[in-house]
Amino acid sequence: MARGNGCCSSFCKCFFEYETARVLVIQNKCVGTINRLIQASIVSYVIGYVCVIQQGYQDTDSVISSVTTKVKGTALANTSDLGVQVMDVADYIIPPQMESSFFVLTNMIVTPNQTQTTCPELPNPSTICTSDSDCTAGFSNPRGNGIQTGKCVNYSDTIKTCEVVAWCPLEIDTNLPKPALLAGAENFTVLIKNSIRYPKFNFNKRNILPHINSSYLKRCTFDRVTNPHCPIFRLKDIVTEAGEDFQTMAVNGGVMGILIDWSCDLDLSEKKCIPKYTFRRLDNKNPDNNVAPGYNFRFAKYYKDCDDTDTRTLIKAYGIRFDVIVFGKAGKFDMVPTLVNIGAALSFLSLVNAVCDWVVLTFLTKRDYYSKHKFIYVDEKEDTVSEMCCEGLSNATLSFATL
Repeated sequence: MARGNGCCSSFCKCFFEYETARVLVIQNKCVGTINRLIQASIVSYVIGYVCVIQQGYQDTDSVISSVTTKVKGTALANTSDLGVQVMDVADYIIPPQMESSFFVLTNMIVTPNQTQTTCPELPNPSTICTSDSDCTAGFSNPRGNGIQTGKCVNYSDTIKTCEVVAWCPLEIDTNLPKPALLAGAENFTVLIKNSIRYPKFNFNKRNILPHINSSYLKRCTFDRVTNPHCPIFRLKDIVTEAGEDFQTMAVNGGVMGILIDWSCDLDLSEKKCIPKYTFRRLDNKNPDNNVAPGYNFRFAKYYKDCDDTDTRTLIKAYGIRFDVIVFGKAGKFDMVPTLVNIGAALSFLSLVNAVCDWVVLTFLTKRDYYSKHKFIYVDEKEDTVSEMCCEGLSNATLSFATL
C-alpha cells in the first residue's frame, strides 16, 4: 500500500513540474553583432519577401476564363486564277468559330477546276519513270497526290512520271505570291470578349469594363497609351508589338499569342482588377533553319459544273493564327495562410542561436570558459560519493548534538 501511495505521489509531482531552458548571457560585441544582423535579416525576409512580395497573408485562386472573338475588315485579293476579288470575313476567317483563337487568311495558292480523273504525278525521285514497269498499279504514296494506275506518261517534253487517279490538275505550290495577296489584312480589327471568374472568392469580371459604352466601343482601337482598356485590336498593332513585321509574316503565315493577364489583389478596390495585354510570336522563327516556315493548311470549295461533274477549287491557305491565352491569380486576405507563412518564416529564428553558439564555442578565445558554463556534465559516481559524505557528516552532527 505504501509503495502504491509513493508511485501516485511521484506521478503527481512529475505532472505538475515545469522545465525551462538555462539561458547563458554572453557580453561580446562580435557575437552580439552577428546575433542582431541575423535577426534583422530574418525579420526583413518575413516582412519584405513573405508579406510584401509574395503576399503570404493571402489565400489565392486561379482564373477560369472564356473567350470569344469577332474580326472585321475587307480587302482586295488579285489572284492569277480567280482575278481581283473583294474578300470579307466569310472568305478569310477559316473556320468561322474556334476556341480561344482565330485564323486570318493572308496569302494563298489557288488551283481551280479540279475534277476526279487521271493525270501525271508531280516529278520527284519516287515518281519519275521511263516505262510502265517503273509504276505499280494501286500504289499510293502518302506524300503523293493520288493512286497510281501503272502507266508511265509524259509530264513534260523531257520528263515522264507515273500516272495517278486524283483531283486533276494537281496543285503546284512552289510559287508562293510575294507580297502577300491580302496585304490589307493588317488593317483588320478583332473584338475580343473575355469573361473571367475566381470561384473561391465569387468574383466575376469582363474585359469590357463598366465605363465602356457602345459609342466608345464603336470608335476605339487599342493603344497602350491612349486606349489601354479598349478590347478592339488592329492586327498590325498586335504583330508590331510582338517585334514582327506584318507584311513579312503574312507571306508564309505564323502563330501569334494575345496574352491577357488577370492577376488581381482583391484586398484592393474591384476597379483595380483590370486585364493587362501583351503580344508574342509563338511559332519558332529560326533564321538558321528556315525549313517549312510559317503556318498553312488546305481546304476546298466544291460545286457541280454544267455536265453534273463534281468540281472543286483547292486553296492552300497561308495566314496568321491568333491564340488568346488568359492567365492570372487572385489573392485575398485570410488568417490561415497568414499564420502558416509567418510561422514558417519565423521558425528560421531558431538558426540564430545555433550560429551564435557555433561562433562562441569555435572561434572565441574564451571558448573553453563559455563551454564550461553552457554544458553541465553529470557523473553518477561522484554524486553517490558526495551523498554518502553528506549523510555521514549529518549523522556526526546529530551525535554531537545529542551529547
